[in-house]
Amino acid sequence: MKSIIVGTAGHIDHGKTALVKALTGIDADRLEEEKRRGITIDLGFAHMDLQVAGGEELHLGFVDVPGHERFVRNMLAGVGGIDLVLLVIAADESIKPQTREHFDILQLLGVQRGITVLTKSDAVDEETLDVVRLEVEEFLRGTFLETSKSPIVAVSSLTGAGLDDLKRVMATAAEKVQPRDSKALARLPIDRVFTMKGFGTVVTGTLISGTIRREDEMEVFPTGRRVRVRGVQVHGKSADEAVAGQRTALNLAGASTEDLARGMTLAPAETFSTTRRADVRLNLLGSAPRMLKDRSRVHFHCNTMETVAELRIHGQKKQIAPGENCYARIRLPEPALLLPGDRFIMRQFSPVVTIGGGVVLDANPQKRTPGVEDFLNLLATGEAAAMIEARVARQRASGITLAALVSETGQPREAIERLISGAVQQGKIIRMGEILANAVAVEELKTRLISSVGQFHRQNPLVAGMGREQLREREKVDAAVFVAVLDTQVRNKKLEVSGDLVRLPGHGVVMKDEEAESKKKIEEAFAAAGLKVPALQEVIAGLKVDKVRAQKIVTLLLRDKTLVKISDELVFHRSALEQLRRLVIAQKANSPKMDVAKFKDLTGVSRKYAIPLLEYLDRERVTRRVGDAREIL
Repeated sequence: MKSIIVGTAGHIDHGKTALVKALTGIDADRLEEEKRRGITIDLGFAHMDLQVAGGEELHLGFVDVPGHERFVRNMLAGVGGIDLVLLVIAADESIKPQTREHFDILQLLGVQRGITVLTKSDAVDEETLDVVRLEVEEFLRGTFLETSKSPIVAVSSLTGAGLDDLKRVMATAAEKVQPRDSKALARLPIDRVFTMKGFGTVVTGTLISGTIRREDEMEVFPTGRRVRVRGVQVHGKSADEAVAGQRTALNLAGASTEDLARGMTLAPAETFSTTRRADVRLNLLGSAPRMLKDRSRVHFHCNTMETVAELRIHGQKKQIAPGENCYARIRLPEPALLLPGDRFIMRQFSPVVTIGGGVVLDANPQKRTPGVEDFLNLLATGEAAAMIEARVARQRASGITLAALVSETGQPREAIERLISGAVQQGKIIRMGEILANAVAVEELKTRLISSVGQFHRQNPLVAGMGREQLREREKVDAAVFVAVLDTQVRNKKLEVSGDLVRLPGHGVVMKDEEAESKKKIEEAFAAAGLKVPALQEVIAGLKVDKVRAQKIVTLLLRDKTLVKISDELVFHRSALEQLRRLVIAQKANSPKMDVAKFKDLTGVSRKYAIPLLEYLDRERVTRRVGDAREIL
C-alpha cells in the first residue's frame, strides 16, 4: 500500500483541525490546553485510507500544524516531511497573515503538490464564496497551487458539504505523488518523545528516507547514542518495518526520554557524521522586511531541528536584498545532522518572521576559497555523477573513502559505486581499494614525490635516501594513497625503496675526499675498540670535517648498521656486537645463567659498559633477565 504524508497549512482558526477530524474521524488536538483554548499549539496526527480509481489503496498520514504566529516554530517541525499539502483558507475570512507565511514556507521547502481548501463554506453565501475564490486564485497565480495545476475545493467540516469532492481530489493528487526512496539510507527526524506504559521510550516522526526494521541498531544524532529498535508502529498499527513516507513510531531500547528530544534524528549507526557548518543555496523572500547582511544571526529550521545560526555570504557581496538569492555558509552553535538536499527555513533573529529558506548543498565544506561558488553551482545544478566527481576532485591526491562519500552525500554505497563507475573506467578517478582520488592530482603527486626525493638528495648528499614517513608527511597525503602511488613509482622504476628509505634509482651517497676519509676513521676507531668503545664526540672531534657533516656520516653508518647505538651515549661496531653474541651463546654450555659480575669477567668491560650491553642482549632476545641474573636463551 502506498503511503504519503499530508500536511495542513493556514491561518489560526481557519478550521485545519476540524477538517482533519471531518476527513479521518480523529481529533488531532491531543493536548488538554489545546482542547481548553480551542487552538492548535503543537503538531497533531491522524490517518485514513483512500481508494483511487484503479482500485489501489492509499494510506494518508496527516500532520496537522498550528496556525497561530506564536507557534510557527512548531509548524516548521512538522511540515518538512510532507508530500501533499492542504492549504486551508476560511471562506469567511479569506487570506490572512499566517496564510501568507505558511504558503511562503511551503514554497521554500519545495513542496510540489497540494490542494487549496476553502473551509467554513456554510458560513457565507455563494456570492461571497465566489469573491473569496477569486482572491485566492489571484494569490496563488504562478505557484504550484495555481488553479491550472491544482483545484480549489470548498467544504464545510460542520455539514460535511464538499468532503467527498475533496477526498476524490486528494486521491487523484496523492496518486501522482512520487513515493520516497525506501532503499535509501534511513533518516527519521524526531518530532515527539514520550513513554508508553509497558513499552518504555517511544519516538515518532515522518520517515523521510529508507526503511527501519525491528532490531535495527540506530544512532541518535547529534548525541551519538546507540539505540535498538524494539518495536515499530506505522500509523498506529504494529509493523515489522516502516518505509519512507510513513508516519512512524519506534519503541527504543538504550535511551530514556531524557536522552531524546524533538530536533534529533535517528539514522543507521556508523554511517553519518554531524556538522557545525553547511554551504547552502539561500533564497530571500521578496517580503523580507530588510536587507540580509553577512554575519547575520538567524533562526535556522531544518526537518524537526531548530537553532540559532550565523550566516556567511559567499563571494563579494556583504548583503542581499529581498527577493535575491545567493550561496552562503551556515554556522551552527552545536553539531547537527545535515545532508545535501535537505530543505531549510530561515527566520529573522528579531522580530522573528520568516525571511527565506533554501537547500543544503554541502554539509562537509572546506575552507572558504574564491572557487567555492563554482563548486556549489555544480552541486546545485549538476548531474549526480558530476557531483561525486567534484567531491573526489576537491580532496586532491589525498583522496576520499567510499564511507566518507556516503557520509557526505547521504547516498548508499551501491549508488556511489554506480555513479563513479564511468569516471573510473575513463581514468578520471583512480580507485585504490576503498579510496578514490582524482587522476590529475595523483599524477601531480607522482611528479612531486620524484621532485621531493631529488631535492632531499641535493640537500643531503651524505644520506642514502629520504625516510618514507618523512616523504609522506611532506606531501600531506593519506597513508594508503601514499603507499599505492609510491609502489607505482617503484614499479615504473622512477623511485627505489630500501628498507625505510626512498631514493632515486641508482643514487648512492656522494662523498668528498675528506668525508670519505672521515667515514673510514670513524669506522676504524669503533672496530678497533671492540667493546671498550670511545665516546662518539671524542671521535668526531678528531675529524677534518665540520661537526654537522660528521654527524651526517655517523647517521649514515648507523643506517647501514655498520655502527649500532645501544644507548644514548654508547655506539658499537657491529662486528664487536656479533662477536659478543657468539661469546654469550657459547657460555650456555657451561652455565645457562650469568650475573653482572660474571658478564664483566667474561667480556673484560666495566659496569659502565656491562649494564647497557646486557640490556641490549635482552632486547635482542639473546638473554632474558630473571631477578638479578640473565638466562641465556
